Amino acid sequence: MSAPEFPALLQSFFTDRLIKQRCASPHTVTAYRNTFRLFLRYAAARLGREPSRLEFTDLDTTFISEFLDHLERERSNSARSRNARLAALHAFFRYVAFAAPAQALLCQRVLAIPSKRFERGIVDFLNEVETEALLDAPDHSTWIGRRDQALLLVAVQTGLRVSELTALRRKDVTFGAGAHLRCYGKGRKLRCTPLRRDVVRVLEAWSSACEPASADSPVFPSSRGGPMSTDAVERLVAKYIAAARKRCPSLGDKHVTPHTLRHTAAMRLLQAGVDRSVIALWLGHESIETTQMYLHADLRLKEMALARTAGSGLAPARFRPGDQLLAFLAAL
Repeated sequence: MSAPEFPALLQSFFTDRLIKQRCASPHTVTAYRNTFRLFLRYAAARLGREPSRLEFTDLDTTFISEFLDHLERERSNSARSRNARLAALHAFFRYVAFAAPAQALLCQRVLAIPSKRFERGIVDFLNEVETEALLDAPDHSTWIGRRDQALLLVAVQTGLRVSELTALRRKDVTFGAGAHLRCYGKGRKLRCTPLRRDVVRVLEAWSSACEPASADSPVFPSSRGGPMSTDAVERLVAKYIAAARKRCPSLGDKHVTPHTLRHTAAMRLLQAGVDRSVIALWLGHESIETTQMYLHADLRLKEMALARTAGSGLAPARFRPGDQLLAFLAAL
């Protein structure tokens, strides 16, 4: 098989399949691109060959499995990250099976590589005291402090993803009666999220403090005026969590990320008695089953359910076997 076939199919996978045919979102294209950059660099280091000279005969299931092990062992990727990389490879080889039928057997074998199962932990979220400590951490006397407080407050109240927060533009915010935010979320779904009055006041004050800008200007700009990066949001959350720990020691036991603020918004809605289907719409979940994880996170909801159950009325007693053989087995 000629060497250019693999590079040509990989390029057409991005230009034709993802961008033209599927109209994949920029986030999906970026995630798939990053996967193949890692994969090609690994292949070049292992095989001693430039990525543009790779052939399909080099990319058997053994080699791909070794790459996935490399991600977990040497790059310390979690099982979730490993499965996300595998999903990108599966998408490419499904395209190859259609575009190059001669490689159908190889594609079938690669597609048979399973995702790795992993333990699903209970989601972390902030309680009221911890949330207040975080929101009070920024310095309100500085431009950056006011921006960061507005960003954190919007994140906790709306539950927007980091990518949705950094993508917000002035035109996406509506003040006055029925104040809300508009954002394009995961899966290219447009959704509107209402704003509380206190959040509206903070956002209005922040907008008036900024220099006059166009409708396409970011709501939370960087110091240079452009949109903030995901890494910048992660750093500011980590900075203010470290400051809030001095006031709220319970934060010391929690690993807080920007996504934790999204979980916090969901738990607030759940504890307020909002139906799960509404929470799924609020957060932009594809399925209501995704919202199920928040039911497992709050012990108070389970305690309330337990309090509603009636006791059997029987006195507790220990079982005692009457037969000698059963007594022997119970004593083992």
